[in-house]
Amino acid sequence: MTNPQLAVVHQFITAQLTGSTDLSVEGMRNSLDAAGKLAPPLPGVTCEVVDTGVVRSEWFRPDEADEARTILFVHGGGYMLGSIDSHRDLTSRVALASGANTLSIEYRRAPESPFPAGLDDVVASYRWLVETAGKDPSKIALVGDSAGAGLVLGATLRIRDEGPLALPGALVCMSPWTDLTCTSSSLATAEDPSAQAPYVAMMAQAYLGGADPKHPLASPLFADPAGLPPILLQAGAAEALRDDSERLAARCKEAGVDVTLELWDEMFHAFQLWAGMLDEGKRAIEHIGAFVRAKI
Repeated sequence: MTNPQLAVVHQFITAQLTGSTDLSVEGMRNSLDAAGKLAPPLPGVTCEVVDTGVVRSEWFRPDEADEARTILFVHGGGYMLGSIDSHRDLTSRVALASGANTLSIEYRRAPESPFPAGLDDVVASYRWLVETAGKDPSKIALVGDSAGAGLVLGATLRIRDEGPLALPGALVCMSPWTDLTCTSSSLATAEDPSAQAPYVAMMAQAYLGGADPKHPLASPLFADPAGLPPILLQAGAAEALRDDSERLAARCKEAGVDVTLELWDEMFHAFQLWAGMLDEGKRAIEHIGAFVRAKI
């Protein structure tokens, strides 16, 4: 590994996994939240708690936001972990890069609330933005990482199929988890500190709660993507879920969807979370900001 920043991040993530003595769901949640709180608040963005009547939610408001542009941010964490706090730094960076007021939500998680509870919360939060906050759907981008990106895709598919809401203007998916069958070749072969096969399989089982792993709203790879809005897919070239992005991009292109796939050399799963320590993470978020500004 020739990238010194990457080596440090790998060591930090590995130490988190091997150094934790509490591998309960609550223990893993606390560990991820604690890691998220290590990053200092970013200047230029203000956080504001908002009561949407759906789930815990916060606005991330850049000082120089375009008031017409909105992001709905959906955190990752294998459908079991993650929160507004664990992703506060990433959410702030995306909001600043995009110049968009960003609503971050804390959807219900497995195993307490399996599929489709989290999906329901994303759709309900999007409905709140449109019907209560009065946001123009064409000026909303749905943004998520890992499982959050899976929820972004699933929610958009449901909106497309069920209505009556109009589709959002764009989607951004960082290291999306699109295949809960957990059979991709990259998952079996990649040495990824952030997405190890046994944990991925366990989280898929917990989230599905007995549902079909090929259900298109749980595994968007198996859905017909026709009619989806423009999509930016970012994945690490060395990550365990690389195939999830590559296969989805191919299906989107076949269906005529405006899709952009970025594979980042040497990067691991959800590397953007570590933008405070990784130059590649910072550049990837700059790309996200440019995409959002161009599409909405």
